[in-house]
Amino acid sequence: MLRHVFILSDGTGRTAEQALRAALVQFESTEVQTHVYPSVRTAQQVERIIAEAHGINALILHTIVSRNLRDHLLEQARLHELDTIDLMGPLLAQLSHHFHDSPAEKPGIFHQLNKAYFQRIEAIDFMVRHDDGQRCEELDKADIVLLGVSRTFKTPLSVYMAYKGWFVANVPVILDFPLPDILYTLPGERIFCLTTNYSRLAELRKTRDEHLGGLTGEYATRAYVKKEVEYAQRLFNLHSKWTQIRITDKPIEEISSEILSNLRKRRR
Repeated sequence: MLRHVFILSDGTGRTAEQALRAALVQFESTEVQTHVYPSVRTAQQVERIIAEAHGINALILHTIVSRNLRDHLLEQARLHELDTIDLMGPLLAQLSHHFHDSPAEKPGIFHQLNKAYFQRIEAIDFMVRHDDGQRCEELDKADIVLLGVSRTFKTPLSVYMAYKGWFVANVPVILDFPLPDILYTLPGERIFCLTTNYSRLAELRKTRDEHLGGLTGEYATRAYVKKEVEYAQRLFNLHSKWTQIRITDKPIEEISSEILSNLRKRRR
């Protein structure tokens, strides 16, 4: 299978090409096609290249020195589910750390040049603190808010997307309980409602009930699950700007891709 690597540089791109060639010696059985984009210096150029890379699921290799442009590249790559390798940032960061000096006399360069790493750590911490309806008063800080009844994969999906750098919170929908008021003040494009077939959901809950020794009461009964799913659906239908995502029999990766696809459309 042919693999694609896009090299982005605000210079000639030769440094990245040489580094890639040296590394590919270790992957003799892999067919790789390299695409070089030199003199990348605007956000528009980045967006056009990322969109092209998304079409063929290319790996992004870059030597962008500008912090703002590098941040924009990381944001676009994250939005399009593309992996990136920053060849220049970590090198500058380690030199800065070792020399006790900062390029261009900018303070905090070590944190700035490793933004993707620190953002992932912060996103995971955010997810843990905002799982299952915790700290609802801070939902305005989330990139994505997931709504759904119990066992609609809210937490596993939150973990998966947090690892990709997204600030994700999730809020449970419980029969006859109102949703937090703050949800109605958030931009609708941030809110994703996870829906499913009540029969399939009842099976999942039954498995959990058996694991807990039958201690969940009516939680796993088909009648209760049906009422709760219908209640959630009524709430979701009241808000046309909230996006409904059908999760039945879909893996976490596919659900995440569907959410990000909707985010890209909304931002365009």
